[in-house]
Amino acid sequence: MVTFLDQVATAEKTNKTFLCVGLDPDPARLPEHLAVQPDGIFQFCRDIVDATHDLVLAFKPQIAYFAAERAEDQLRRLIAHIHATTDIPVILDAKRADITSTSHQYAREAFEVYQADALTVNPYFGLDSIQPFLDYQDKGIIILCRTSNPGGAEIQNLKTEGGETIYEVVARKAAVEWNGNGNILLVAGATHPSELRRIREIVGAMTLLIPGIGAQGGEVSAMIENARGGGVIINSSRAINYASAGTDFAEAARDVAESTRAAINDAVYAICNDIRA
Repeated sequence: MVTFLDQVATAEKTNKTFLCVGLDPDPARLPEHLAVQPDGIFQFCRDIVDATHDLVLAFKPQIAYFAAERAEDQLRRLIAHIHATTDIPVILDAKRADITSTSHQYAREAFEVYQADALTVNPYFGLDSIQPFLDYQDKGIIILCRTSNPGGAEIQNLKTEGGETIYEVVARKAAVEWNGNGNILLVAGATHPSELRRIREIVGAMTLLIPGIGAQGGEVSAMIENARGGGVIINSSRAINYASAGTDFAEAARDVAESTRAAINDAVYAICNDIRA
């Protein structure tokens, strides 16, 4: 059985990268020549995929940008295109979870309808709500832990009676209690370096999906320093998607993706050399 983490490891080695390109096709920001096309969302994302697939270890389409435009069929076509033309795995960013019976349906949606290789999941219903996702043992289940948005601290940094923050509880449960199939990853934002470091201390080598660089302002070298010691999937979406509003948008996206990959790799190289010294 080839798992999501196997696919990521292969792409990381082949493309010499830790970069994931998020696909957030905002209709208001599409190039003018695509905004008028009935399948403009698909064309936009497809062209970015084609331009960047040799620079990344995953693609991450955000389902809301498709569903809000009634473009679910374009999302299915996009994922099928990625699978048909590349060896890069697809993370469906949907942040699903509910009572167990509903989570079963969300799991079927992600893995059987859309054919995603991984899915972002909300942990706040507890283990019974995420078990239907975990049962797809070849898929990556990426649990929200410390998100990159400014308001995340309102809940995630609250202290429990035992003195742990909510995000620390999630990290510990994910790493120790819930990961029986070895297919859990955690979301840990680059915009919160100290929390990122604490999560790494708790979960060891578990792979982290790290959003927040690029448009959200996360600093690459600090992120690499605090995440070292395990696997990383480092996501950038808007900075790459909207590098140009013209007909050259795909070429511009590639340029930004290439420079982002280089910045990440340079930071990794510098930290590794510092450790050896």
